[in-house]
Amino acid sequence: MRRWACDFRYLLILAAIAFIYTQVKLFATQSEYTDRVAAAVEAENHCRNQMRLLIDQISMQQENIVVLEEKVKRHKQECEQLRAVVQYLEKKGVRSMMQDAQVPVAAVVIMACNRADYLERTIESILKYHSSVATKFPLFVSQDGSSADVRTKAMGYDQLTYMQHLDYEPVITERPGELIAYYKIARHYKWALDQLFYKHNFNRVIILEDDMEIAPDFFDYFEAGADLLDRDKSIMAISSWNDNGQKQFVHDPYALYRSDFFPGLGWMLSKPTWDELSPKWPKAYWDDWLRLKENHKGRQFIRPEVCRTYNFGEHGSSLGQFFQQYLKPIKLNDVQVDWKSINLSYLMEDKFVKHFADLLKNAKPLFGNDLVLKTNNVNGDVRVHYTDQSHFENIARQFGIFEEWKDGVPRTAYKGVVVFRHQTLKRVFLVGPNSLSAVGNPKPLKQADLPSVYGTRFFFNLRNRQIHTVL
Repeated sequence: MRRWACDFRYLLILAAIAFIYTQVKLFATQSEYTDRVAAAVEAENHCRNQMRLLIDQISMQQENIVVLEEKVKRHKQECEQLRAVVQYLEKKGVRSMMQDAQVPVAAVVIMACNRADYLERTIESILKYHSSVATKFPLFVSQDGSSADVRTKAMGYDQLTYMQHLDYEPVITERPGELIAYYKIARHYKWALDQLFYKHNFNRVIILEDDMEIAPDFFDYFEAGADLLDRDKSIMAISSWNDNGQKQFVHDPYALYRSDFFPGLGWMLSKPTWDELSPKWPKAYWDDWLRLKENHKGRQFIRPEVCRTYNFGEHGSSLGQFFQQYLKPIKLNDVQVDWKSINLSYLMEDKFVKHFADLLKNAKPLFGNDLVLKTNNVNGDVRVHYTDQSHFENIARQFGIFEEWKDGVPRTAYKGVVVFRHQTLKRVFLVGPNSLSAVGNPKPLKQADLPSVYGTRFFFNLRNRQIHTVL
């Protein structure tokens, strides 16, 4: 019995040892399995991360492929366009711009974009008067963009040279809501003028737009103006445009003026001037930029009384702004003026100020209200004095001329004086507070001639150049 009990205890010990061994073995197995599971999870996560990276890389590569495909498409388009240009040049031959050893007066460039019908009308207007002066005024069309209709239209004329500006750089406007077109126009102007002045090496360039007709004496006018531009460094450009050139405000096709306001719309500048402007050319609104005093630096512009260009572009980048009121009624000169026989030396800076002072001196001063009625009742020229911009705008509104100012200068003004015709022959001079002293005080005002505006009388102290207000 005692032996049996001993054997039983021995068996229990063996069973306990076996149980403990089994538990240890199971724990070890479970730990190993847990480690394997953790390693498997970690490996799975690593695989997922690698897959994500690969997917991102594939996406980036796909985006790059799309960009490259766009570039290839663009390059193919450029090649097709260049091929067309080469074929065009081969067909008509590259003409020499220096035929008969004659140095051109100026290149004439028509700035175009996507209005083929407008461009055709402009070219046809120019070609009416161009054949006799073709060597003096080589004709170009510069197209911004890839409109096939415009390119085909321009290449259809053997009398001109076609240029194309392809600009795929995105436009970033400086202010929200701005029209991108004004930025593209500024880029196109800089490119075209750089081409004509630096690649073709012209001394002067006349800039037209694709919605303009020209007068019969357009080329003779600019040939005469080229001499002035070379002789008088105080002249920045010669313009064919008068902002107040509506039929009711002009009369004399021979009359020319200096102006502190850049007119644009058919103008000529010289290479030295472009050398100055090109490096700092603005991103947009190039015409208003030229009207800033910091850019024209006191230099002036020659303008005619009767316009030598007519702008028929009701639809364009300006969205027809003011077209009906200000552009449509413009008088295009129809007189063949022989500019070669006219002495224009009176437009030189030192002579013109005296010439203009004489015109002011002979004009009768008018003050008060009902200025249009008072002007009607005067035989001969009149001058009306304004005190500030708001006063000028009020007077301009009565007569119907442009009210706009830029950088302190009214449109068309010379020394603050705006001149226009009234009742056909009569000249009206709107004279600023400092204008008389600027031209030499041609006729001092008397206190009896004081203007009365809005119930206020203004006393001019010409000696001290001050205005005293008495209510």
